[in-house]
Amino acid sequence: MKSAAVFVVFACLLILHVQGQAKTSVTRCLCQGAAANVVRLQRIDKIEFYPVSASCENVEIIVTLKNGGEKKCLNPKSEFTQKYIMAALGKKSAE
Repeated sequence: MKSAAVFVVFACLLILHVQGQAKTSVTRCLCQGAAANVVRLQRIDKIEFYPVSASCENVEIIVTLKNGGEKKCLNPKSEFTQKYIMAALGKKSAE
């Protein structure tokens, strides 16, 4: 009987300890740091769009440049990015 009481007390303490621990939020976003507001259109080879997901809470727009394959993150809120995306979508729907 005493062992059952000790077990219950131990289980309650364990539950309280686990509930009190802070959750660590690990984000696995591809874009780290500041994003570019403008990139020359002639330099862009490919554009990739990543919506909000479980691993990253940000919308990410990554362009691959022609010379060397360097990748740059674009600021999705910049006027340049929004115009470029709309133009790219317009071209795609016209094809």
